[in-house]
Amino acid sequence: MILAVDGLTFSYNSHAVLQGVKFDLPQGEAMGILGVNGAGKSTLLKCLNRILRPHGGVVMLDGRDMERMKPNQIAQEMGYVPQRHDRDNLSVFDSVLLGRKPYITWQATENDLAVVERVIHSMHLEKLALRTVDTLSGGEVQKVLIARALAQEPRVMLLDEPTSNLDLRNQLEVMEMINHAAHEHGIAAAVAIHDVNLAVRHLDHLLMLKEQRVFAITPAEEVSTEMIREVYGIEVHMSRVEGRPVIIPMNMA
Repeated sequence: MILAVDGLTFSYNSHAVLQGVKFDLPQGEAMGILGVNGAGKSTLLKCLNRILRPHGGVVMLDGRDMERMKPNQIAQEMGYVPQRHDRDNLSVFDSVLLGRKPYITWQATENDLAVVERVIHSMHLEKLALRTVDTLSGGEVQKVLIARALAQEPRVMLLDEPTSNLDLRNQLEVMEMINHAAHEHGIAAAVAIHDVNLAVRHLDHLLMLKEQRVFAITPAEEVSTEMIREVYGIEVHMSRVEGRPVIIPMNMA
């Protein structure tokens, strides 16, 4: 198990956000983190990579207690794509090269440049490589951020709302990239996401948060109307397309 979380607890001042969160994330799988606004999805991701320090519990990365790992060690093992980001005037190539920062001691090596070129090719960003990030569309910027995380050659990727504010085509492309990274490159991916239908279509498992705790962990194809009702407080109708659930909201419960 590449990532094991046991009893993770976090509060902002006296306001509890996460209590006793426990789950495992195996290598080569993508897991969606779902819940209403304020359920703690983003906070959980930030606790996992030590942007925030949990107040209790243990996060183990390949058997190592992350509390004892140095920031640079974490950055070499774990890539993070934030929900909000600033556009800069770096070229796409240089922006992706920033993902090699945990490995660079003085200047980029030939291997660092080769990794960046390989990632840019795999993400189909070649035509944008010399464009500056501040000239790109929202979907293009999101792909660059994912490419930067992949350039770290991480074993775990944490993605916070990677499809927010994207059109339908870009949503599908981004989710397919995440799925590909997990299944073809053996990366364990944790994705905080609002869109339940995108989650069940592209991810392997769902972790559902409710009232600061894990309400359910389920294979994506086994999510139920009862789970949706309990977590989101709405009634839904569920059909299946190509073996995956399609969830249609009906009315407030």
